[in-house]
Amino acid sequence: MAVTLYSPSSAAGLKKLDEYLLTRSYISGYQASKDDITVYSAIPSVPSDEYVNVCRWYKHIDALIRMCGVSTEGQGVKIEGSAPAEAPLSPAVADKAAAPADDDDDDDVDLFGEETEEEKKAAEARAAAVKATGKKKESGKSSVLLDIKPWDDETDMKKLEETVRSIQMEGLLWGASKLVPVGYGIKKLQIMMTIVDDLVSVDTLIEEHLTVEPANEYIQSCDIVAFNKI
Repeated sequence: MAVTLYSPSSAAGLKKLDEYLLTRSYISGYQASKDDITVYSAIPSVPSDEYVNVCRWYKHIDALIRMCGVSTEGQGVKIEGSAPAEAPLSPAVADKAAAPADDDDDDDVDLFGEETEEEKKAAEARAAAVKATGKKKESGKSSVLLDIKPWDDETDMKKLEETVRSIQMEGLLWGASKLVPVGYGIKKLQIMMTIVDDLVSVDTLIEEHLTVEPANEYIQSCDIVAFNKI
């Protein structure tokens, strides 16, 4: 689904983006993509804490860019109403961000245009549902980068990653990944995940899921490379 943003660096644009990110971790899809890089590039600096959701999202994307790059399988974002600011992208990430995206004009979403009556009703319904269930706002999230090492060069790394991603927990979202050579033909899996701090313990995830059966058929060890609050 293509997304059109209007002046995301302005106060009005940030307010709309903050509302949009209230129930989303990324601009589109379920992991970081070129859509996030495009919007990130259009915001010249870390947003004010007043925009809680934008600030959380911005710091998360910034951490992804600086640590290991991100996947660029997004649907495409158009920025209108302001000139995109230059973002500190690494050459590898910049090359990925330049890749063309498939646009579907029939599915365009105008995030910062005038709110329609249907959108207002949907927003009111969401607010009522949250109030009715007594759902509390999440206390905080963290971005974690893991190094997962196989037993040897004959370990099926595709199966290893599938095993890792098959681990599902409330408050856990797997993100971008890549294989990194470590020597003698062996590669380790480096994978990003986002966790809700009150729901997921990284130590428990490693000790009770990643280094025991059936995961330990492929995984020799698992280490935390980076841990950042977002």
